[in-house]
Amino acid sequence: MIVKTNLKQLYEIDDHLWLLETIDLLKQKKLNELDLENLIEELEALGRSDKNAVESFLEQIIRHLLLLQYWQEEYERNHYHWTAEIKSFRKQLNRKLTTNLRNYLLDKIDFIYQDALEYVQEKTGYKVNFPDQFPYTLDQLLDQDYFN
Repeated sequence: MIVKTNLKQLYEIDDHLWLLETIDLLKQKKLNELDLENLIEELEALGRSDKNAVESFLEQIIRHLLLLQYWQEEYERNHYHWTAEIKSFRKQLNRKLTTNLRNYLLDKIDFIYQDALEYVQEKTGYKVNFPDQFPYTLDQLLDQDYFN
């Protein structure tokens, strides 16, 4: 058993062992022995990481849908690739999605669309007329059968 003062040191040396010890303390309800400062930091990082991941997956889905639907010049050459990418990103997103993360995406969806739009405009040399306003619903973006 590692006491609280050593947990802070352990965090700097071996964060995985620190995690195992922290989990053990939580299971034993020894809350007064926790390294709260680093535990809070790790939980905040976990939350940011999950948000970044679902945001990234959704942006990738939007990018590929836009390319698939609007870039006719490259459709024949790339549509199988774009369709496969959409399917893959949807599966990854659906595996990670929780109610809270879904609500987060709903709040950020316009910003995510703008980032995706900037990417596809650049990729296509600004030659394709993509919608300025977000043309999908979140349910459509998550649906494996939508536009596949």
